[in-house]
Amino acid sequence: MTSRGVQHDNAGVCGYLRGMDLMMTQLQAARSGRVTDETRYVAQVEGVDADLLREEVAAGRVAIPANRLHLQGGLRPAGIGRVLTTKVNANIGTSSVRSTLDAEIDKLTAALEVGADAVMDLSTGEGLDDVRRELLARCPVPFGTVPVYQVIEGRTVEEITHELILETVAKQARQGVDFFTIHAGVLREHLPLLEGRVAGVVSRGGALLAKWMLHHGRQNPFYELFDDLCAIMRQYDVCFSLGDGLRPGAIADATDEAQLAELRTLGELAQRAWDNGCQVIVEGPGHVPFDQIQYNMEIQREVCKGAPFYVLGPLVTDIGAGYDHITSAIGGTAAAFYGASFLCYVTPREHLGLPDADDVRIGVVASKIAAHAGDVARGLPGAADRDRRLSIARANLDWERHLAEALDPKTAERMHRQACEGGDDDLSGADYCSMCGRNWCSMRINKEIRQAAHRRDIG
Repeated sequence: MTSRGVQHDNAGVCGYLRGMDLMMTQLQAARSGRVTDETRYVAQVEGVDADLLREEVAAGRVAIPANRLHLQGGLRPAGIGRVLTTKVNANIGTSSVRSTLDAEIDKLTAALEVGADAVMDLSTGEGLDDVRRELLARCPVPFGTVPVYQVIEGRTVEEITHELILETVAKQARQGVDFFTIHAGVLREHLPLLEGRVAGVVSRGGALLAKWMLHHGRQNPFYELFDDLCAIMRQYDVCFSLGDGLRPGAIADATDEAQLAELRTLGELAQRAWDNGCQVIVEGPGHVPFDQIQYNMEIQREVCKGAPFYVLGPLVTDIGAGYDHITSAIGGTAAAFYGASFLCYVTPREHLGLPDADDVRIGVVASKIAAHAGDVARGLPGAADRDRRLSIARANLDWERHLAEALDPKTAERMHRQACEGGDDDLSGADYCSMCGRNWCSMRINKEIRQAAHRRDIG
């Protein structure tokens, strides 16, 4: 996929933007009664009524992150909200320690191959503009960033200025970014609430802003600039992803007063963004014991008036190092069932190091399973159709259809092939597998029983 000119701040793009000044955001269009092309596209993909979807967008319960410039570059719009399937985001990006652009392109490719619904570039190394430009040019799904990561590039926290924040946000919007994590909910008055926490502030953006506030003795600059940020984001229809800078990074810190105080601020900011015509997603925890997930989903829905909830995991235990994609999938299933609309994946390397392409693939698949399981459990129309098709194929020993319906057909086919070729006999054409063998295969026996019963009925 090519960028078709979305990355360059040239005269043509500037002229295009001047022509867009009077255009509505998805939220404004929905509130005016207009069904946009993007809304119609999402409705068709999801199998929902376009007018119903427009109503959900107008109410702020669905967001369609779609920067006007990314749309010009081949973006396939996606909707995030409870009336739609639960979406999964994959975080990629360079670090100041390692990784290259080629490695990040490999991660992007892996994420898209296994069905990531959105991608965030969390790069913190050098050359962030170039990395973002190249990834955006290859990304057909909604693409997010955390602008404060670039604000800090090449300078200390103390050197961050209000002007620099606005310049950075505007620059990334001009590149076509669809949604921004904005840590505007971390306030000075929240910092004393962190006393006694096990893990303190685990959000990079939250930690940077806490340090800035302590140094300058001032309020969070993103909070002070919020209306200015709305003006920039409205021009391009960039969606807010209101960051949870005080999310719990340990289950001992879950649902504490610091987290809830920030959530209340995020509810206020969501309303301010809507009043400014901007779309909103609200970010949430984090590390949360299983028994607290339902409450976390319900309190967010109440405080943030149904704005789509975007959760990191949540991870239900802290001891899963190396397997945190599993602890995340457990929490993600519950979150999707109880109220989340958007799951941020967690890879096996979470807390241990920068993930590679294989980690990204595993993380996306684990979160896709969680999202799908949540959709099936809440009875979303059509959610279980694919499960039924796969089960029918499995019962009929139709290996081709069975593998094709799998969430990750490539991995399923590889494992099946290896199992068939791993023994003394070649089972590649057999109507059973190496788990049970010919005589013990329940699927094969069931097929024989059905055939015998059919013959008796005929006779």
